[in-house]
Order: sequence, then C-alpha cells, then structure tokens
Amino acid sequence: MNIAVVGTGYVGLVTGTCFAETGNHVICVDIDVKKVQMMKDGKVPIYEPHLDVLFERNIRQGRLSFTTDLKSAIDKAQIIFLALPTPPGEDGSADLKYVLGVANDLGKIITDYKVIVDKSTVPVGTAEKVHAALAKNAKEELFDVVSNPEFLREGFAVDDFLKPDRVVVGTSSERARKVMEDLYKPFVRQGNPIIFMDERSAELTKYAANAFLATKITFMNEIANFCERVGADVDKVRIGIGTDSRIGKRFLFPGIGYGGSCFPKDVQALAKSGKEAGYEFQIIKAVMEVNEDQKTSIIPKIKDTFGNDLKGRHFALWGLAFKPDTDDIREAPALYVIDALVAAGATVTAFDPEAMENVKKLMGDKLTFAKDEYEALNGADALIIATEWALFRTPDFDKVGSLLKEKLIFDGRNLYDLDEMKRLGFGYVSVGRDRVNIKATANA
Repeated sequence: MNIAVVGTGYVGLVTGTCFAETGNHVICVDIDVKKVQMMKDGKVPIYEPHLDVLFERNIRQGRLSFTTDLKSAIDKAQIIFLALPTPPGEDGSADLKYVLGVANDLGKIITDYKVIVDKSTVPVGTAEKVHAALAKNAKEELFDVVSNPEFLREGFAVDDFLKPDRVVVGTSSERARKVMEDLYKPFVRQGNPIIFMDERSAELTKYAANAFLATKITFMNEIANFCERVGADVDKVRIGIGTDSRIGKRFLFPGIGYGGSCFPKDVQALAKSGKEAGYEFQIIKAVMEVNEDQKTSIIPKIKDTFGNDLKGRHFALWGLAFKPDTDDIREAPALYVIDALVAAGATVTAFDPEAMENVKKLMGDKLTFAKDEYEALNGADALIIATEWALFRTPDFDKVGSLLKEKLIFDGRNLYDLDEMKRLGFGYVSVGRDRVNIKATANA
C-alpha cells in the first residue's frame, strides 16, 4: 500500500518505519525543514532501540521517504495517518489545533478516496471534528475518518508495533474497515486480534488504558509510602499481590512517579473530558494528585538525612529520561528532583546514557553533566538514582564508594538489594523499604 504519515514525532516515525518494514511505501511529512533533511540524510531524530536499523534499511530499499510538501505526499497515498502533537492546554485538555489544521488542509487537496486515520491520542469525538474539518473544504466526500490509537511503550516501540497485543480500529465504514484489516494483517499473524469498534469507543480505549496503568503505578506508590511508615517491605508486598492473576505483576514497581509523553497528558485529558461531559473522575483526580507529590518524594528523605539543610551540598544524579531506553524527558521525575534540590541551595551533576542533550536544551546551566556515571560521582555528598537504566544496576560499588564523599545512595527506583547495601557499608534509602545504615552515615 501507499501510505502517508503526517508528523514525524515519536509515534509518527515509528509508525511510518514499521509500515515500510512490511513492504508498504511510506512517505512521512513534517513542517520542520531541518528535521526532514536530517531524516533524508539517514539520521534518526529520536532514540528508540532497534528503530535505526529498520529506518536505514527501508530508506536504502526505497520504501521510506520524507518531505515537507503535504500535497505531494498524499497524492498517491491510500491511507493518511495523522500523527500530530496534542499537547495539554492550560486546563489539561488536549489541544487539537495541529490535527484539525492538517484536516482542514487535506480537505482542500484530496481528489480521490482516502482513509484518514487519527493515530494521535485524541479526546472522544475527535473523529467527528476531523470529518467536519475535511468536509468543510472537500468538493465531495472522498474520505473516511478512522480512529486507530497507538499502544507503544517507549523503549519497546518497535516490538510493540510489529507484534502488537491488539490493534484497535474505530470506524463505521465497511470500506475503511477492509482497508485497515488488510493493512494490519501482517502484524497479527500469530492470532492477536484486530478489534473493530465505533470511533468514540476507540478514542476512549486509549485514554482508559493509559489511565488504568497510571492508576496501577500510583496505587503501588501509595502502598510503598505506607510501607515506610509501618515497617513493611514493598518488594514483598508487590510479589505477594502480583502473583494474583486478577492483578498481574506488571506496573507494580514503586518509584518516584510516572512521567513521559503519554500518562500525564492522557490522564489530564481524560479528567478534563469528564468535566466537559458533567462527570468527575474521582480516582483519576487522586492519581494526578498523588503522582505530583511522588515525583519529589525523595527530597524529604534527603533533607531528613542531611539535617534539613541542603545549602552547599552537591549531589550526583543517575538518570534523566522518564524511563530507560529513551531520550524522552517529558514530565521526567528527575527534572522535578533537580528543581527541588537547586531551590534548596544544592548543586547537581547528572549522567544519562541518552537524555543529556535534551536536558541541556531545557535546563541550561542549572546543573552540570558528566561524561559517564562515575565522573558524576566526584566529590558528591550522595548519589541519587532517578531512572532505572540497566547500566546502573550492577555498578562497581567499590569505585562508587571511593568517589562519593560518603557512601550514601538515595534510590528512587529500588535497584539494589538491601542486604547487599548493608554488607557493602552504604547508607541506602529507597522507596517503600527499610533504610540501611542511615544513622551511621547521616551527616546532620
């Protein structure tokens, strides 16, 4: 098939590249001239494991190309995917100006039948708005609008796209249904379903999925906070409930909150959509409030250890991305931790395998950056872990201890075993577990 993907952000680029990998001819459109030239030169503008291999192969074999010209991109396309930003507005609602702007432009230039696919995460009722924007300028109704939400996990997006748990398609058109079924058949050969439903249900399915996962994470963080107060071990609790098939073991790892491009934005947008429909999501409201506090929940532990005064203290921080295997720093808890430390008069040196350039652009000289994880430790009063990169799981602890002023670690991702930390003589503060050697190490 001939496919156009409008928007080359995280979703658009993965979508276009993976469709090209199964033999389709894909042209990706973006208004950013420098970014388009970068991709034409074979450079991937985001970090996502395995994407570069598919990207380079499909460019080389002529199935994947890039342009800034919308009209030339859609002329031969049978399917047009809208993978455009839907940033949160000041009230938390999803801003549809990019999606509706492109729909308005498409209505002026479509000359034959197209399936227009909303791939962006959008509120319930957006397919109807896109349809209206197209129809306003189209000479005749040469299109169907389909909702096809993505369920990609950053760090696993290529595998998630090529081997999806399910594909959700919202359409009331039999013609569009057949086109989408043919398009996705190569991805579900192992029997995972293509689930067809109406457009509104498909739009809500995406929000409901992300809100539920965010709720699961947040629930476990609340349990972890309670564990600290009553002397229970959250790791044991997590295993105890995760083996219940009704609950499942995924998304039960406690930490310093969720971030990224999806969960915060989608949870806010669902809450806002509820208000617009006259419904108050009480659980969703609580999830947002708890997560906001959780992102800096490590700060009181640090202040308690250092006698509540952080002026002149210097900290090493491992991890800046909101999760491992991505360079995405949107709503990353690490950024909130840095802001809180700096506000308290401390300084920070950070290391992240992929996200440092993005943080430099955002935060400038608010912190310093190290060339590797060990350089970040030089002269630091303590190490703070904010992202669970595999690189940080088995460090040279002797080297860590020798570079820090004190053998003191504040772990926001529970990477290390309590008994091992005790044996190695580290002061160790994690989430929902006992503090190790902290009285002997604390420098009040």
